[in-house]
Amino acid sequence: MVSIKRQTFFATLGYFSTITILLSFIYWFLKNEGFSESNFLIATLLVLLLAAGWGYIIATHLLAPKAELDANLSQLSSEILHELNIPLSTIKANTTLLKKRAEDEKSIKRLERIEASSLRLERLYKELVYSINKEINPVKKEQFSLKILLQERIEVFETYDRNNFTLTVENLQLNADKIGFEKMIDNLLMNAMKYSNKIHPIDIVMKQNILSITDRGVGMNETELLKVYERYYQADSKLQGEGIGLALVKAYCDEEGIVINIKSKKGYGTAIFLNLNKLVLL
Repeated sequence: MVSIKRQTFFATLGYFSTITILLSFIYWFLKNEGFSESNFLIATLLVLLLAAGWGYIIATHLLAPKAELDANLSQLSSEILHELNIPLSTIKANTTLLKKRAEDEKSIKRLERIEASSLRLERLYKELVYSINKEINPVKKEQFSLKILLQERIEVFETYDRNNFTLTVENLQLNADKIGFEKMIDNLLMNAMKYSNKIHPIDIVMKQNILSITDRGVGMNETELLKVYERYYQADSKLQGEGIGLALVKAYCDEEGIVINIKSKKGYGTAIFLNLNKLVLL
């Protein structure tokens, strides 16, 4: 990092010095040759050509190491992720095989827990691939069913044996960064569960392209609402978590053009509204 900063400083200093020399040349040229439209155009053209050439050299020198670093990181990440995928696939395959041979209920339940854990690991693996690729290349958008995606995420959270979920959503098609959308929904559902008593259901409703997630939890006051998007902020510091969920949600919404609004009242719960107009396929 220090080396990059030093390179940037010297490159900036060199470019500044070059521009200073070129401006001095214009002054000398016009002073000796006399100011005229043609002389001014000649001097300006020469300065622009030299400035463009020097700028290209500096930019290439600074960007080349970054491009090489990105390429090496991409290759290293692909190799590591490939190695991670092999044992994960082995666990899944052998678990399926053992379930077919298992006869007693206790063994079957144990295998089901292993299978569920392997599915969570697979999910984390995909998110890791997504996060690395996102840092290197722009994420491609894809079309997907909002209702199916929400049903899949609800099924995952129902395994925690906490809150029930009610889902009232039309079968709309969205065009967006799908994995990012899933991570956003996961953060919102996890928050709703974390700040709610498990006897209260969490309502997910889609109406006029507005997706709402409503809980009947502890809620927030106006001061807490002002800080809710701050990284590492938690309304209740006694609960587990890093306090970055809504910061990540807001960042994703800004990237995708989703307008997010939060309504909350202390002791009554929280409702989050996501305007998906820009994602809905007509």
